[in-house]
Amino acid sequence: MTMVNAYDGNKISLEPADQALIARRQKVLGPAYRLFYDTPLHPVKGQGVWLWDSAGNRYLDAYNNVVSVGHCHPAVTQAIAAQAGTLNTHTRYLHDGPVDYAERLLATMPGALGHVMFTCTGSEANDLALRIARAHTGRQGVIVTRLAYHGVTEAVAELSPSLGAGVPRGARVRLMDAPDGGPDQGARMAANLAAAIAEMRKDGIEPAAFICDTVFSSDGLFPDPAGFLGPAVNLIRAEGGIFIADEVQPGFARTGDAFWGFQRHGVVPDMVTMGKPMGNGFPVSGVAMRPELVAEFGSNARYFNTFGGNPVACAAGMAVLDVIENEGLQENSRRVGAWLKAGLQELNIGPVRGAGLFVAVDCLTNGAPDAALARHIVNHMRNNGVLISATGPGANVLKIRPPLVMQEAEAQILIDAVAAARRAA
Repeated sequence: MTMVNAYDGNKISLEPADQALIARRQKVLGPAYRLFYDTPLHPVKGQGVWLWDSAGNRYLDAYNNVVSVGHCHPAVTQAIAAQAGTLNTHTRYLHDGPVDYAERLLATMPGALGHVMFTCTGSEANDLALRIARAHTGRQGVIVTRLAYHGVTEAVAELSPSLGAGVPRGARVRLMDAPDGGPDQGARMAANLAAAIAEMRKDGIEPAAFICDTVFSSDGLFPDPAGFLGPAVNLIRAEGGIFIADEVQPGFARTGDAFWGFQRHGVVPDMVTMGKPMGNGFPVSGVAMRPELVAEFGSNARYFNTFGGNPVACAAGMAVLDVIENEGLQENSRRVGAWLKAGLQELNIGPVRGAGLFVAVDCLTNGAPDAALARHIVNHMRNNGVLISATGPGANVLKIRPPLVMQEAEAQILIDAVAAARRAA
């Protein structure tokens, strides 16, 4: 791999202009914002799986699922520009765009999911799903995994323990252990869910919903064995609640062997929430659901979202679906993801998990989680032109999630970068 930055084995220096930009950013945006990497990155251009920074250095982006079909894909940018140059309004006027897109999107899902409601962000989608779930069941309780992330509104921040201890979590939310890839995973997931429901009921709270990211991204990425979610889904329904599949990260062909993460488990959710990848960077998200869930909610509560489902957003969404289909990106995700996973396994850093172009590597030292090693690898790679991140309860899991257009030659650059970082540790 060609080094693109001057690297001294520890960190690189920021340009004075970037140092000044960080100071300005901190002054006006405040302390809650975070930047990736020990030395923050200042990208100014993107194309496909590549980014260029303000100094002209090129980086392989192996982390970004926001631009799921690649940075600045011409089909998506042209669709956005064409519709923005014609009309952009909201869903209280008639327009073909939201209807066409809703029909196309629902056609990728099981027939039981007959309605879709549009929002702008994954947080909004999960917030709306939560409102509908509580209205339909007449209950308040929600169960999530211990390091889940479902958004940043007040309601769903309660469901996002990965945001940190500073985010309050009320009595109506209970945490359960995430999967760990071990044997009898389905039975253990159901048992963990049952324990969370029992704990909730001690406080007189009934379960309205169990919501999870169907590959458990924030918990460390646990997509296998396929099918293990089934017993937990059956249990929440038997207990009077509903199952919400958060597909913001695993959806839209990411896992390769299925268009949606929940399809790998052979389950049909009661609701499906979607976000980032839908518009390849343009703000569009949504909730698909069984029609009976929203019947009473829709008659009693007016739903309106000024920008959710606007014609430009729907044009972006349609273009993304076109690209996935026309470029065979689900199959590409399956094929290149399997190749990438096999190459990372040969490095013997630690266990490798993944589905399609979503791969995790545990960083272990003497069999124990090593967050310092993960941080070193992530920053060494950033300083040498490849971008990934880290996740998991021990912050020791390399999180690799490139745009779906990655090819084997680019995956090899990634593998080489991980190997070089490990050797330099």
